[in-house]
Amino acid sequence: MENYDVVILGGGNAGMGVTVATRAAGLSVAMIEARDLGGTCPNRGCTPKKVLVAAAHAVHDIERAGQHRIAVSKPKLDWAALIAREKDIIRNIPDRLAGVMAKRGVDVIFGKAAFIGSHAISVDGRRLEAKNIVIATGSKPRSLPVPGAEHMANSDDVLNDPVLPRDVVFVGGGVIAFELGHVYARAGAKVTILEALPHLLGSLDADAVAQIRSESERIGIRLFTLAWVKRIESSNKRLRVTFAIDGNESTIDADRVVNGAGRVANVDELDLGAGVVVHREGRIEIDEHLRSRSNPDVYVCGDAVWNSSQLSPVATYEGTLVGRNIVDGPIHRPDYAQIPASVYTIPAVASVGLTEAKAREQGFAVKVYANDMQDWLSARTHAETAAWSKIIVETTTDKILGAHMVGHAGEELIHMFALAMKHGITAPQLSDAVYSFPTFSADIGNMM
Repeated sequence: MENYDVVILGGGNAGMGVTVATRAAGLSVAMIEARDLGGTCPNRGCTPKKVLVAAAHAVHDIERAGQHRIAVSKPKLDWAALIAREKDIIRNIPDRLAGVMAKRGVDVIFGKAAFIGSHAISVDGRRLEAKNIVIATGSKPRSLPVPGAEHMANSDDVLNDPVLPRDVVFVGGGVIAFELGHVYARAGAKVTILEALPHLLGSLDADAVAQIRSESERIGIRLFTLAWVKRIESSNKRLRVTFAIDGNESTIDADRVVNGAGRVANVDELDLGAGVVVHREGRIEIDEHLRSRSNPDVYVCGDAVWNSSQLSPVATYEGTLVGRNIVDGPIHRPDYAQIPASVYTIPAVASVGLTEAKAREQGFAVKVYANDMQDWLSARTHAETAAWSKIIVETTTDKILGAHMVGHAGEELIHMFALAMKHGITAPQLSDAVYSFPTFSADIGNMM
């Protein structure tokens, strides 16, 4: 049995966050990774996806060139070359992270881990024992109980395939479907999104979703809600998707069908019978200090946490807190209220804090400032195809409860609102600040 102070299951953002405080305190730390250091985000998620999104943004900019009185021919995106560029950009990430872990003094072990006791782990015949074990194993695509589901691709496949499909169907109308759907549409593919629930992008503000839905339809994406996929079949070297709306069946033929139903925690091979309770879909029930309720020496961070967003910065944040709790004792609690997030459609949807519906549901008296900004000077200058904001302010205190934006550099401006919320800067105080002009930031004063 090899003994450590801390054993971390998973070498992604969450697990690496744990190593900061623990190694600074001189604790012995082992990290077990089944695939590649960095996990999903830099290798198969955020980073490679953003390379594709950047290319689609360039196509979008060229589309608007005429508005700037620039004559250009229709662009042609070389999909195979774009995938090659994406691979080139991310190629050295695992090696660079291995260097970081070595410099930090973390023992990295490659293999599949499983619990063999409340404080013991096995990995490829090795047995490790630790006072603290951290589950930071990330997520995997959600499986769908649809006949023919084996024909579906996932986001990993999209980021690896050098062949651009003519027609793509996404099963599920969440973030993955919208982000990759916008990339495909800009590249020239015909895109259809089928969502079984009544609402697309269900966690976002409904008015923000309406804005991006309109923009998605403008570029040719077909969107269906309450669409139940019945089966997926191979047909003449293509795929046929049969779905029903209000009991009426329809079919769509496509070159590719992508699972866009989100992701679930990757914990099903950990043998959690060592006293770790699975909450739902593998996400583990924890206390306010990110410890398993049934085994407080087992911490959880990242995508396996049952009540937080599956976002890379959240994983890093939770991992950092877990490391500090191991060193200082269980005194640090996560606060998710002011964490911004963006959906990288083109243009992006950005949000922080409460939606209008959640604010009212929680009993807040609110002032809601909604703005269609397309006629504003800044939006017209940049020929924006969508420019919209909604700021939710508590009536009695003028505190900002939530902010939601589509376009208008919202994926950058949202951090101004997050910073204001974190440090108690009120809506009037944020509006009264002096901003460089002409910039999108200068419009903050007119948003509230």
